[in-house]
Amino acid sequence: MDAQQAPTRAAVLELRAERGVVEEAYDFLDEKRLLLAAELLRQLDRYEVLSREIARKTGEARETLLAGVHRHGMQGLSVYPPLSLETMRIETSRRNLMGVTLLETAATLPDAASAAVPPAAYPSTEAEACRAAFREVFTLSAELAGLSGNLYRLLAAYRATERRARALENVILPEIEQALNRMSTYLEEVDMEDAIRARYVQCSV
Repeated sequence: MDAQQAPTRAAVLELRAERGVVEEAYDFLDEKRLLLAAELLRQLDRYEVLSREIARKTGEARETLLAGVHRHGMQGLSVYPPLSLETMRIETSRRNLMGVTLLETAATLPDAASAAVPPAAYPSTEAEACRAAFREVFTLSAELAGLSGNLYRLLAAYRATERRARALENVILPEIEQALNRMSTYLEEVDMEDAIRARYVQCSV
C-alpha cells in the first residue's frame, strides 16, 4: 500500500481488495495461533505429567540402587552385567501441525532376559530391580526429550504467528482503513463540489 497514492476511485477499489486479502490473512493467522496454543497446552500437560512420573521413578531407582549397594557393595554392583545398548533404538514418528514438525519418541531397549545380557556371577533381586528401575527412567526420558523439542518449536511458531497477526491487526489494517477514509472523504467532497457546480450552472442558465 502506497501512503502517497492518489485518491481515485480505482485506488479505492484497489485498497478495498487489499483490505480483503489482509483480513483473510489475519483470519488464517488467528486460527493458526489458536491451534498452536491448543497443541502447546496439550503437549505441556503431557510434559508435566511425564516430568512428575520421571521424578517419582527416579526416587524409586535411587532406593533400588541403595539396596543393590547394600547387597553387593559398590565394587560388586559396578561389575554387575549391564544391559547391552547395541540393539537399542530410538523410534520416532512425525506429524505436521500448521508447518510445525512434532515428534513422538520412544526408546526400545533389549529385555533383561535376552541373550544379549550376560549372566551375573552373583545374581540378586536387588540388582535386577535396580536395573529395571533405571531402564524405566531411561525409557520415560526418551519420550520427554521428544516433548521438549515439540514445546520449543511450538512456542517459536506461536510467537512468530502472534507477531504477524498483531502487525496485521494493529498496523496494516488500520493504515488501510485510514487511507480508505481519507480517499473516500476526498472523493465525496469532489462529488459534492461537482454537484454544487452543476446546480449553479443550471440555475444560471
